[in-house]
Amino acid sequence: MDDSAPFLSEPPQLEKHIPSLDSTIEKCIGDFSWFQFLQAMLVSFAWFFDAQQTFISVFTDAEPKSWHCKTTTESCNSSDSDICLMPRDSWDWDSPKQTSTISDFSLECSGSLVTGLPASAFFIGCLTGGLLLATLADSSLGRKTMLLLSCLVMALSALFTAFFSPNIWIYSALRFIGGLGRATIGTCALVLSTELVGRRLRGQVGVMGFVLFTLGFLSLPAMAYANRGSSWRNLYIWTSIPAIFYSLAVHFLVCESPRWLFVRGRKEEAVKSMAQISNDQNIIMSFPSNMAFEQETWNVDLYSAIKILVERKWAFRRLSTVMAIGFGIGMVYYGMPLALGDLDFNLYLSVVFNALSELPSSFVTFFLVEKVNRKSSLLFFTSLSGICSVMSVLRGKLIFTRLQIGFELLSFFSACTAAEMLMIFTIEFFPTCVRNSAVAMLRQALVFGGVFSPVLAAAGRRSDGFVSYVVFGIVIGCFGLFVVCLPETRGTAICDTMDEEENKDKINASRISDRGILTT
Repeated sequence: MDDSAPFLSEPPQLEKHIPSLDSTIEKCIGDFSWFQFLQAMLVSFAWFFDAQQTFISVFTDAEPKSWHCKTTTESCNSSDSDICLMPRDSWDWDSPKQTSTISDFSLECSGSLVTGLPASAFFIGCLTGGLLLATLADSSLGRKTMLLLSCLVMALSALFTAFFSPNIWIYSALRFIGGLGRATIGTCALVLSTELVGRRLRGQVGVMGFVLFTLGFLSLPAMAYANRGSSWRNLYIWTSIPAIFYSLAVHFLVCESPRWLFVRGRKEEAVKSMAQISNDQNIIMSFPSNMAFEQETWNVDLYSAIKILVERKWAFRRLSTVMAIGFGIGMVYYGMPLALGDLDFNLYLSVVFNALSELPSSFVTFFLVEKVNRKSSLLFFTSLSGICSVMSVLRGKLIFTRLQIGFELLSFFSACTAAEMLMIFTIEFFPTCVRNSAVAMLRQALVFGGVFSPVLAAAGRRSDGFVSYVVFGIVIGCFGLFVVCLPETRGTAICDTMDEEENKDKINASRISDRGILTT
């Protein structure tokens, strides 16, 4: 508040009372209905396929663990020989060659930069796609069309990966394209699903997407186990075909966000969308054609959403803070599944346990989202994740050896919960006109943390996981402290325009200042 302000200033008021877009839409379509639930469920199902393509390389790019000598000679001893020092025709893998890209492309003696290239290319594609496509859902294309195109590109690239990957370079290029398409799926699904329902259950609907992401993650070890001994290409086929059919379902069955249509000035389309969502065509006839809403004072083009987030100080401060926190969480969230091979535990069971740990994470978020403050809960879970990540690689005592996987699971669970809380937190303090772009930038920060994960996982293999898990713990613990710079949003209404958000902040700041003066 300005030092030159009066001793007891009156809270700033809007010059003219304008109906809230949020309350008007809720009045027309209702707070929640079964049709809204089905719409939100269908949109949120995109998270299922998102998870599959994100973590599929844990199995397709896994290095085979065992091999055998074709003939017993001095040059081949399966107990202590290095296969890279032996003639290739003197040994062979215990499992069929096509079960992994490492054995299929003969990369067993290649460096970690080459073997980790497909996973890194996928995350780089996610970063590139986020930077190029992040604002399209807020500007020209909208939530529904962007979700449809993203799912279709990701699914087709996965299908092409299965049939047109003769070497590691083409394989990595197709993974890059898959990451490019996948970049905006979670963002569009989260924002669209929460904008299709009323304010009261918006947080719970957002958690529904996280649950479906967990189920997609959990489906991978089941499919990989069923596919053991067969080609790694089958996993891409099994995950891509359902995603293609899902894209068609989005095109024909999903409604566009009426909030986005109103903000874009497409009132007639918005009214039709509300009629479809509420399953009541009378809305088209009864909705007043001259209804006025607060309009944005800036033009929405491709990058104006990012531009306005940077130009307005309060928005840039919030965006920078959530991206810093997201970077720390992303390094743990994407890194731990890739580093599971560093632990003394079965890979299939490790992935199953990590995927299962996301389910209680989603349920904890579901039940706590309306009961706890965002800031304190986010600080608690990032700190807990950091401590448990470091504890998971402490050795020298039998108790730590036995509890290693337990600490790792608790750290991953805390990181998952922190990521979900941060997503909901971000939705609540950015207005409709830039919400999709803000969430997209947060996801970019999460993925950017994941870009470093393959390198850390490779470094961890040389130190039994010590380097990777210690770095994971320090990063998420330190970056989680930035949450103290954010405003609390629990129980507050979301805004639709930047001006509305600024006015709300001014009113809140004035009330807090006056309350502090009165108490003194």
